[in-house]
Amino acid sequence: MQRMIIERLGHKGDGIAPGPVYVPGVLPGEEVEGMVEAGVMAAPKIVNPSEYRVKAPCRHAKSCGGCQLQHASDAFVEDWKTAVVRRALEAQGLDAPIRGCVTSPVQSRRRASFSAKRTKKGALAGFHRKGSDVIVSVPDCQLVSPKLAGALPMVEELAVLGASRKGELSVLVTDSVMGLDVSVTGGKPIDTPLRSALGDLGRKYGLSRITWDDESLTRLPPHQTFGAAQVTPPPGAFLQATSDGEQALLNAVKEALGPVKHVVDLFAGCGTFALPLAEQARVHAVEGDKAMMKALDHGWRNAQGLKHVTHEARDLFRNPLLPDELARFDGVVIDPPRAGAEAQTAQLAAARVPKIAFVSCNPVTFAREAQTLVDAGYRLGWVQVVDQFRWSTHVELAASFTLEK
Repeated sequence: MQRMIIERLGHKGDGIAPGPVYVPGVLPGEEVEGMVEAGVMAAPKIVNPSEYRVKAPCRHAKSCGGCQLQHASDAFVEDWKTAVVRRALEAQGLDAPIRGCVTSPVQSRRRASFSAKRTKKGALAGFHRKGSDVIVSVPDCQLVSPKLAGALPMVEELAVLGASRKGELSVLVTDSVMGLDVSVTGGKPIDTPLRSALGDLGRKYGLSRITWDDESLTRLPPHQTFGAAQVTPPPGAFLQATSDGEQALLNAVKEALGPVKHVVDLFAGCGTFALPLAEQARVHAVEGDKAMMKALDHGWRNAQGLKHVTHEARDLFRNPLLPDELARFDGVVIDPPRAGAEAQTAQLAAARVPKIAFVSCNPVTFAREAQTLVDAGYRLGWVQVVDQFRWSTHVELAASFTLEK
């Protein structure tokens, strides 16, 4: 048995003690005791708890792998995520006001990927146990919306219908205006009996759409609302995790851009930012996925009161917009994936568009690209941290860049 003090949290949420020794489920400053094997204290006893330690709000917190930080107070998590962003900026020699953290409410996640498998008695659906492929049922999950939590019986029925005895289904469930939108992978090939059974299940649970691998059975279009537009995303398309988080990011984007007239939205998805911005400005949306661009365009054409929105399906990693293409815009929104957008940011820096609203889900790649923009004469005005993935180590942000030189 060894006793030690936790110095800090790592990027995966585990405590780090001198050694280093990695300790799950602890907080900085706590004194812990336990057996250490291969640099890990897997089952720590908390000798002296932190003032920020709280009782986990979910009864599944110790077994389910969906959350990493339920044992920490909201204030601690918000400060920790803000510090993650600050350290990333400091590593690039950058400094900017960080406006704290906007955290999505409990039970607000509108999308979740459940795992499901058949059992001798029927089926089991939920999330994986920490560090294993064992599925834990989470009927009263405090993370997802009540509609998603209530979908577990439906997910279990999907496993009974279409999972092999040894295989595991991955079932992505998204709350939409018209009902749950369900996308299934990992099951047996669809055939006529399964297709019929899926149709019956969709009617039973009032599902808007079931997609089995590449085949969709649509009862009602699974709309998402982006400003004044109703958009039906393709199955599995990107969507912000919570409506509260989406609104926080949109508010930050609008503030960063100010009263612009013509905006380009890079990595536009299905129109999360492009369509609300079209209430005040002309917008050109660029995204690599053709199906998402088609959905955005259909949403714009059927909405009322929006300014002109054009779209372009384009791989911005291999074929970024060049300075001469960017010259006609007075504002840019960019929301790249975790890998960032190094090539596109270099072109933005050369184009010198007056205003840039930068949204990121990775503080490290954001800081790298922020440095590129600052070196080109942009001022990093402020950073807003947004926590859509409550109780996780995931950090999102939005930032304002203004051309100065």
